[in-house]
Amino acid sequence: MPANLPPQYYELEREYKAERDPREKLRLAQELLRMMPKHKGTANLQADMKTKISKHRKTIEGGEKSHGTRQAPAHDHIEKEGAGQVILIGPPNSGKSSLLDSLSHAKPLVADYPYTTREPLAGMMQYETVQIQLIDTPPISTESFEGFLSSLIRNADRVVLVADLSTDSMVGDLKTVTDLLEEKRIILKPEVTDDPEDARFSYKKTIICAHKEYDDEDGVRYSTLKKQYGDFVIAPTSILDDESLDGFRKAVFEALDIMRVYTKPVGHEADFHDPIILLIGGSVEQAATHLHKDFSQKLKFAKIWGEGKFDGQRVQRDFVLSDGDIIEFHT
Repeated sequence: MPANLPPQYYELEREYKAERDPREKLRLAQELLRMMPKHKGTANLQADMKTKISKHRKTIEGGEKSHGTRQAPAHDHIEKEGAGQVILIGPPNSGKSSLLDSLSHAKPLVADYPYTTREPLAGMMQYETVQIQLIDTPPISTESFEGFLSSLIRNADRVVLVADLSTDSMVGDLKTVTDLLEEKRIILKPEVTDDPEDARFSYKKTIICAHKEYDDEDGVRYSTLKKQYGDFVIAPTSILDDESLDGFRKAVFEALDIMRVYTKPVGHEADFHDPIILLIGGSVEQAATHLHKDFSQKLKFAKIWGEGKFDGQRVQRDFVLSDGDIIEFHT
């Protein structure tokens, strides 16, 4: 039986063979497998690609080195922590490090001259009862684009593009960043679907941080930013304004498309310290599985407390939860 592979497959295969970045090679291999028609004619091809995917994963994890492929540098991967990993990117002196310093306990080097940040640095940002991982990165410009940045951005759950409202070159600086990323096959989008427009590219859901808002006294640069990036969520910030930083925290949390569910042991009060984190639309069964797979299998029903619900409302495992719900499992 013929494979009947689409023309896009062969174009992506050429990209895959030419790629040298281990994590990008893995992503392309996974996309090639996804694109293959699933029938007997592609069975061997599917098996071969699954083997390659397994080898790429082992290479990345350090289990083995594929012949002729460079060892991934230490900076190109940061282990995810918290409810989501969000990467801060932007032009030189845009204020990424000052943001991380204000929003977490991390202590990046903050200075008034460009290219202060040379290596990525992670810190944990608290939003209400949720911890979100922020990553500060070296600046992006025509003079500087660190090789490890592409992998970091592709791996992150969300991207924050930091715009500097204190400079007249803001729009041009941001265009430079987006153009350079596109050369690396990374496209920043206000929303991303599960079905990519072009499998050769990595599409990343992004929000804009309009930083140093107090330096934009007449609001002209902010208005320009809204015209240029009107489809994106834009969060104005200043390290001098706690309210703006709270707004940024909320914008990042909402961009992750996640929700918090709190557990309540039978006969006890709810635990608001360590919520279960689910994607929006998650169910009672998914919440139970988050605790333990065996626990989910034993689940008979649950009781729910939350906005728009009867207190202690009895629900089944397929019941869709909302942010802030309290759930009591019964096995």
